[in-house]
Amino acid sequence: MTDRILIETFNFKAETIARRWVALIRKEPQLRHYNSFSDEQLCALNTPLYPQLARSIERGIDRKLIGGYFVRTGKDRMRGGFPVSELVLAYCLSQKTVVDYISSEFVHDSPLALYQAFGAIGKINEFFFLGCFFMIKGFFEQVYEGMNNDHNISEDLLKTYFKDDFFFKKDTE
Repeated sequence: MTDRILIETFNFKAETIARRWVALIRKEPQLRHYNSFSDEQLCALNTPLYPQLARSIERGIDRKLIGGYFVRTGKDRMRGGFPVSELVLAYCLSQKTVVDYISSEFVHDSPLALYQAFGAIGKINEFFFLGCFFMIKGFFEQVYEGMNNDHNISEDLLKTYFKDDFFFKKDTE
């Protein structure tokens, strides 16, 4: 299993992988908000993740590319009313889906495939770890902006509770 095979898989089988993720979502009673959506809606939410993963495998781990995608995703999920705890669990299920997909589709081919899978899973884990970091950052950045702009909560009070270095602050400072 080469990187090229993974790239093609994540690009061309994104919806198939997303459907497996939807099945995992349906098994989690804690994911009330996610489970309020139809399978098609959930699939549409999750499918774009896998071509993004393919780009990261193809180009290498690019924090700017990953960060931009996941900050936007975190902001979108916050605006969509997703609880942050559900966001994290659903995201972890995406990672589980990818690892399970690789294990079920590729690893049984040969001992070499198993060895290559370990290398691929390392890259995949790095993508998901960074993605989680940036997604949460984006989620809370959106909370911060909403509280400041929509509810007129002072910048000083917000800085007391939001100690993060959000992306938008670099533009204004």
